[in-house]
Amino acid sequence: MKCFMLFTGSSPLVILTSYDSVTDLALLEKLRAKGIDKFLAYEIPLRLAKERYGAHFFVVERDLREEDDLRILDYNGDRAFRLFHFSELAEPITYEVQKQAASTQA
Repeated sequence: MKCFMLFTGSSPLVILTSYDSVTDLALLEKLRAKGIDKFLAYEIPLRLAKERYGAHFFVVERDLREEDDLRILDYNGDRAFRLFHFSELAEPITYEVQKQAASTQA
């Protein structure tokens, strides 16, 4: 299980996932289905997420399947952003869908 803070176009959010990486192709497909196709992600140590979210973490964790799953731990971007210091998070991971350049004919 992994926990990530995603900075998206609208606001930060925190996800809990059974995928090993935030750039796993199947997870990226699930995020795209939710309208997220560009983000900056920071992994949050699980012990820290458990400490900061308390009982709410365990409720979400209980609902998480062992494989191929994604749950939103925190939709409130303001709260998510304030709960963690950058020094507590792993190095950032960037991702964006590569758009095909439109071809023009002369």
